Amino acid sequence: QMDLCIEAFGTSKQKRALNSRRMNAVGSDILTTAVTKAAANVIDAKGVTALIQDVAQDDVQNISVFLPPCNEDADKPENVYKFEDILSSAEYEALRVPAAVFVNITPEEITKKTEDKSHCSFVLEELKFLPADEKSRDHKARCLWFLDTLIKFSYLKVIKKKHPMGPECPHIISRKLMKNFTSLTYNNGSIQNLISASMKAKITAYVIALALHINNFQTDLTVLQNDMKLQESRMMDIAKAMRLKVSKAKGLPGLEDDQNHKLGTLSLPLPVQKASGNQRKRKKMN
Repeated sequence: QMDLCIEAFGTSKQKRALNSRRMNAVGSDILTTAVTKAAANVIDAKGVTALIQDVAQDDVQNISVFLPPCNEDADKPENVYKFEDILSSAEYEALRVPAAVFVNITPEEITKKTEDKSHCSFVLEELKFLPADEKSRDHKARCLWFLDTLIKFSYLKVIKKKHPMGPECPHIISRKLMKNFTSLTYNNGSIQNLISASMKAKITAYVIALALHINNFQTDLTVLQNDMKLQESRMMDIAKAMRLKVSKAKGLPGLEDDQNHKLGTLSLPLPVQKASGNQRKRKKMN
């Protein structure tokens, strides 16, 4: 109504300002439409798979950005990657109900789950060694349930559901997964959550940190690597960035002679971080 009054009764200066504002608005709309169309064209032309590979480039530079908070001055291994930085007290409490299926699991059920491959190999193996103590058993069951959920979540790539891990996953855990382990991407006129290679690296780092807490700060990296469907070089890069000592695993139960498994150990003092291999060494000037 104000614009109509200016058109009818406004001064020349007010009318020029009105026209200028309208032209700017039109220009902004045209620009927004053009950007939206261009983004849609890129997605249509390249496909989501190619875009996932493009987004992957951001994590090649510096894996350390995606690691859990590291306390380099820790006095004990359990304080290097603190448990509460992996799972808050509220998140941990929310895992009590879904993890009950692990607390009460029988050897027969473990055998059936192994045959069905309904859980990752790391979890299936660790379920065989749940503590008898009620409190310790419940704690390990919660950790294993969340670790299994993290690994399964890493397989999704593009997430289209609000609760992608199903109704049994607590809402607070679903929010944690979406907020902390996905990137935002544009697709078909809307924003989607994407698990890029950088987010997969982050998930892997948190999986390793949780496995270390479960396994007294020494864990089979090859089992986790296979569960995460990663190349060995990628897994070793992440493990070394987390300041783990990597060695060959010998004599572990269940390993065949021809299996070259890698063991990751978190111990103090932490190994000194090496400079990135991508950085070229400067030539000395004579």
